[in-house]
Formats: sequence, structure tokens, C-alpha cells
Amino acid sequence: MSYDFQKGLSAAEGGDYATALREWSPLAKQGDAAGQFSLGVMYANGQGVQQNDKTAVKWYILAAEQGNAFAQFSLGLKHATGRGVPPDFKTALKWFRSAAKQGLDRAQDRLGLEYDIGFSVRRNNKTAVKWYTLAAEQGHADAQYNLGVIYSEQEVGS
Repeated sequence: MSYDFQKGLSAAEGGDYATALREWSPLAKQGDAAGQFSLGVMYANGQGVQQNDKTAVKWYILAAEQGNAFAQFSLGLKHATGRGVPPDFKTALKWFRSAAKQGLDRAQDRLGLEYDIGFSVRRNNKTAVKWYTLAAEQGHADAQYNLGVIYSEQEVGS
């Protein structure tokens, strides 16, 4: 039998998680990174399956190790919040950075925030601006706002 990622995606978007699960599970088990990430999302959100952060992390890891930027970002969030794994900001930063280097705007914004606020790294406005700018140029509204805040604070402080 042939499984179809797009059919699963259309089903999930329509709220038919049983069909999405039926399409994505075999793909994920065969090593398909998009299928693995999508199953991770289903488990993270409890969509058509019992909500389970540990199982979500399992699928995210498999997809992230294949270079799936969305899985890398999601795995970073899990490590940052300690959902499904013990909190580990160093590992979170590693995954955020991997996704950001691939151009994922939300990961770039998150890295900007890390450097702006100093969550898991030493504060560095120059590095924060770099990551915010990359995300802002892609139209990421939070990054645009955060970049504006940094620039306005620099002018006020000068």
C-alpha cells in the first residue's frame, strides 16, 4: 500500500486526525522526516492520539537528525521548556541554531530573543539584531517588533 503525506496533511488540516495518523505513521516508521515531524506535532498537541510529550520528542529527534528545521525548532522548544525531556538550555540552543541556520524565521527570532534577553547565553545586542533581522526580513512580525524595540532602546539610551 502506498502512503501519501499530502493526503495526511489535508486530512489533518480538516481535523481528520485518524486519516492523518493512518497516512503518516507508516511514512514516519519508514524514516520520512516530514512524517516523523507531523507525528510529533500530533503527539505534542494530542490530535488524534493521547497527548504525550515524550513520544513527540521521540519523533522530533528522528526528523531533526535528518535536518528537518521545523522538528529542530520544536525540539529546541521542548528542551527549553522541559516538556518531554529535562530542561536543557544548551541543547535547546543547539536545536534553535540548527533550524535558524536553515532559514527558519521562528528559530531566528527565538535566537534573537535568547541573545536579547540572555536566557541561555550572555546578552549580546549585536547578535540579537543579526538573528532578529534575518527573521524580520522574512516578514516575521515578532522579530520586526523585537528589532524595533532594540533600536528604540539604543536611541533612548544614547
